[in-house]
This record gives sequence, C-alpha cells and structure tokens, in this order.
Amino acid sequence: MSQYSSKWIRVSEPYPHVLHVELARAPVNAFNTEFWQAYGKLFDKLAEDGYDVRALVVSSSFSKTFTAGIDLNDLAGPEVIATDKVMGNARGALQSRKRLLAFQRALSAPERTPFPVILAVHGHLIGLGVDLIGPCDVCYAASNTNFVIKEVDVGFAPGLGTMAFLPKITGNHSLVRELTYTARPFSAAEAERLGLVSKVVQGGREEVIKEALEVAKVIASRSPVAVAGAKHLTTHARDYSVPENLAVTSVWNGSAFLTNDIPDNLKARLNKRTPSFAPLAVVSRWSKL
Repeated sequence: MSQYSSKWIRVSEPYPHVLHVELARAPVNAFNTEFWQAYGKLFDKLAEDGYDVRALVVSSSFSKTFTAGIDLNDLAGPEVIATDKVMGNARGALQSRKRLLAFQRALSAPERTPFPVILAVHGHLIGLGVDLIGPCDVCYAASNTNFVIKEVDVGFAPGLGTMAFLPKITGNHSLVRELTYTARPFSAAEAERLGLVSKVVQGGREEVIKEALEVAKVIASRSPVAVAGAKHLTTHARDYSVPENLAVTSVWNGSAFLTNDIPDNLKARLNKRTPSFAPLAVVSRWSKL
C-alpha cells in the first residue's frame, strides 16, 4: 500500500478489502498543515482511484496518545495569522476563512467516501481529535481513552466539525455544551453515554484496533452497492426531513435494485456458500475524462 502511505500516514491491507490507516506523526500526532492535507487527500484519492476498499479503520501508531490536536506552532505561524499591517482586518479574515474551509474539508473527507470509515480511538484524544469523529461512520473507544474538547481552553471556539456534528450525532445537547464550554476531560464511558462512540473496548490500542478490524471484515463481506447506499442515505437523513429522505431513498433504491448483488447474494445463501461481490468502481470512458 505504498502508493497511499505518506510521510506520517501508514496504510496497510490486513484483510481483503479492509484498509488500516495509522496516524504516525511523532510524538503525539499533532496536526500541522502538511499532516491534515495528507489526511484529506488519502480518502479522496482512494475514492477517485476506485480502489476496492470496502471498509477502513483509522487508528494511531502511538499507544498513549491518539492525537494531541492541532499543532499550535503551525497555528501561530506567520502564514496563518495575518497582521493588520500586512493585510488589514477584512483581507486577513478572508484568508483565514479560506484556510479554515480547506482544513474543514480535509477532516470531513471520510464522509465523502463510498465505504464506511471506522475510527478506533485510544489514549489521549484532544481538541481536533474529537473533530475527527463526526465525519467517520463508526467510532470505537478503548477504555483508556481520555477525551477533551480543548479549543475554548486555548482561546477559540471549535471550528473543524465538533460544533457542526456533535449536536446532531449525540443525544445530550446540554452535556455537549458543558464539555465544550469547560474543556473538561471526559472518559470513554461518558463518551458512550453521550452517544459519541458506539462501543467501549476494554484495554488500549491493540484491543480497540482488533475489535474495529473485526467489524470492518464483516462490513467488507457485504454488498458494496448496499453498503454505499446505506452510508449515503444515513448521512442524508442526518440533515434532512423524513419525507425528503424517503424521496431520495426511493430514487436511490430504484436504481440500486438493478444490481446483480441481490440475486447473487440470495443464490449463495440458498447454496450455503459465502457470497462474492464485484468491486464497486466500474472502469468506463468517464474515468478517462
């Protein structure tokens, strides 16, 4: 998987159609510009290339810390903070907005993929680490995970996804506000009660990665047409009304029902064998445009 690995991101394929992405910027996976750009490009490239991945797990290479969040040295660099003397308030604000939009888009890349992305967190998950959860499909946490929505403690409001996602994907609006305003640490058990993670795995890095990969294997064994459709429609349902989602679902499934995966799957089950599905991506003349 060298074609997808980069300076601080290691990509492997431990099982057929299952990728494992390890964040590996020593010592604590602090995100500078180069790191978050590489993170976003990885998911976009996998989707654009049509690589036959059907589930992907993201973890950290470091057992004690998943990520320390934004690299504050990078955040305070001269190319980030425009001074009044150089650009003026309005121009500086527009430049900052442009950079922030690019940052948001990079961290949101997992949501744009047709395959599910499982986040397997462990150790310290600080600031930006919480932002990573929303765009992923599933999040498992090791019991040793320590979460902190850190931004207010640094001096700014969370701006990379926490405020956009958490009120929609969790079940306790009051607690989301408390954790954001106070920047107090909270445990994996509290994150599970909040609905931020779907499962707490006893142990640390190795245990949560193992559990996440097992789930990824199950997902990868399903029809990629069905899984991609389920992902798209679930994401759509988050931001639209029930009638709107039902309308979109009818259009989507109206075409998706034409797949050979359905009769192939039924035939395999009747014959008591494991079904096999073709890759989701189909090479066509459009890929050359």
